[in-house]
Amino acid sequence: MRGSRDIGESIIRPHLSIPGRVLLVLLALFGLLPVYWLTATAFTKKEDVFALDRPFFPVDPTFENFIGFFQNDALLKSLVNSIVVSTGTAVLAVLVGGLMAYSLSKFRYRGRNAMMFMFLIGQLIPGALLLISLYLMLSSAGLLYTYAALIISFTTFTLPLTVFLLKGIMDGLPDDILEAAKVDGLSRTATMFRIVFPLVVPGLITAAMFAFMRGWSDLLFALTLAGPDKQTLPAGLTQAFIREGTADWPALMAASLITSLPLVIIFILLQRYFVSGLAAGAVKG
Repeated sequence: MRGSRDIGESIIRPHLSIPGRVLLVLLALFGLLPVYWLTATAFTKKEDVFALDRPFFPVDPTFENFIGFFQNDALLKSLVNSIVVSTGTAVLAVLVGGLMAYSLSKFRYRGRNAMMFMFLIGQLIPGALLLISLYLMLSSAGLLYTYAALIISFTTFTLPLTVFLLKGIMDGLPDDILEAAKVDGLSRTATMFRIVFPLVVPGLITAAMFAFMRGWSDLLFALTLAGPDKQTLPAGLTQAFIREGTADWPALMAASLITSLPLVIIFILLQRYFVSGLAAGAVKG
């Protein structure tokens, strides 16, 4: 973790010339255009969405699309499901990924390199190809249509990135710290939870954010593995607002804006740890 804060700050504050800054602002505005159009559509009445004279800025905004979201019990239930599934995925991914990264980083044993290679290959396989296998395994275990089905599925896809990120950070921890903890009488478990994990908090937060976003934004697995009672927001939004040949776009945009806010708030609050975690995972020593 040496210098992780300095590395993070250098990424946040690059030294750019004035033309470079202007170009960066233009690119940022271009990237934010879809977000603005989503927001503007959310405040537009349904009958005005496809009007030829629709202004670029909403001159007669309406809040009925946002009110409709909170009056829809099915969507509120999907919101609760998303919170449960995403939080569970983040906790499980950090716990399991942290243990595996600690093992791969600080212990030498046969099959260690093969395991790392397996994680690398696992990242290259599209999740959709594993959907049928996961469905059959979860059905055999009696976990289909439960929170556990989604949490386990999302965690399996998040683990490779989590392990690689945390292993890179733990490789930079001096072995002298672990030896000192051993001399002081700490067990391996105590060393891990009382010494190692507190030292890699930015990496743990970064991994948790990745896992949370994976659980929050997935549609395919939520539609297939969750069942009607445990479906998360992406599946709930699709079923509530999209019909064959038509869609309630203002209501869908308003709901999408509401469901995006938790991720935005989390990122704003934890962005310092996020950048530091990525930078620390990219270098060793």
